[in-house]
Amino acid sequence: MSRLPVRKTYKLFIGGEFPRSESGRTYEAEGQNVARGSRKDVRDAVRAARGAFGKWSAMTAYNRGQVLYRIAGLMESGRAEFAELSSG
Repeated sequence: MSRLPVRKTYKLFIGGEFPRSESGRTYEAEGQNVARGSRKDVRDAVRAARGAFGKWSAMTAYNRGQVLYRIAGLMESGRAEFAELSSG
């Protein structure tokens, strides 16, 4: 008995969580399902970003630098995959 292939649906990332799109709509990108954000999702993301700004600005420059350095490392490790997806 064979199984049917089930594609993962990539969710949004808002406020440190991975909610589904408020509308429940998706679109296909590179053979994967991706959540399609609505206006409400964008408003929620902006509210979350504004709420996080106080904590971010209260961090020391050293700590913010560590966070940015970590993000840069993650981006660099996925550079080849990103370049492949971007050039196709």
